[in-house]
Amino acid sequence: MRTASSRLVVAVILSTSLIAAACGSDADTATESDSEVPTAITLDVYGTPFTLDARPERIVSLSPSATEGLFAVGAGPQVLAADEYSDFPAEAPTTDLSGFTPNVEAIVAYDPDLVVVSYDPGDLVASLEATGVPVLILDAAVDLADVMRQLTILGDLTGNAGTAAEVVASLEERIDEAVASAPELDEPLTYFHLLDETLFTVTSTTFIGSVYGLFGLENVADAADPDGEAFGYPQLSAEYLVEADPDLVFLASGDAASFAELPVLGELRAVSEDGVVTLAPDVSSRWGPRIVDFVEQIAEAVTRLAATGALVP
Repeated sequence: MRTASSRLVVAVILSTSLIAAACGSDADTATESDSEVPTAITLDVYGTPFTLDARPERIVSLSPSATEGLFAVGAGPQVLAADEYSDFPAEAPTTDLSGFTPNVEAIVAYDPDLVVVSYDPGDLVASLEATGVPVLILDAAVDLADVMRQLTILGDLTGNAGTAAEVVASLEERIDEAVASAPELDEPLTYFHLLDETLFTVTSTTFIGSVYGLFGLENVADAADPDGEAFGYPQLSAEYLVEADPDLVFLASGDAASFAELPVLGELRAVSEDGVVTLAPDVSSRWGPRIVDFVEQIAEAVTRLAATGALVP
């Protein structure tokens, strides 16, 4: 969940500007050409400037989503180290650094000129900034527009604005095409998104839920967290799920065979009528550029079931 304090640091408006600072004079706005690197970079963060003295060349990423984003916008060569869960792309410089229980001394040992995190555990940001290391927090995206915004931020901040713009345009085009490819149904299909085998899931209020919302799918878990007391991540019982009997089940963990073996869940219509979809590992849980693969998987599932007529109301 995005907190008020982290949003203040993280959410950067789309009108982000690059500013070339000149000593003793007014700074000229930098061009968006990737070949022209400004001597200083300032991002407007909800009215608060986030400034780097120069284009970062020694970046430490403690967020798998940010790592993917940095490589996607062309800043991969500038990433010196990434956290233990940054396993994509293959060339990411994965280390034993942790974004959850960070070791400030270990991070500083890399002599970074920028650290990117997904949230501030404890006093990490204050501790790093006390050593002169700037920290950018890119918290969990709230929707797909926020994904594009964060890619734009990373591109602008690393001097790769042109590449970032091309990446964002390509992703938006693929998303539009995927949504347009899915058939419109007289009645919406229902779905359940499995986070793990203990039946934790997401509601429509979450980032993942917003992606399913592009296709007009109805989330059977919404009724389990009407007041948001579970912050959009309720744990369902098997009985609840059997009663809801969703048309589609999307698995962020495990596969269709293991899901069907869970107690009583083999009774679901989605199991018997091929409505269980195994998602690509980590894709739906990260808000990086591969989120478009998640969108396309949903489109394929809806289209397939509509074509067979198996689950269409």
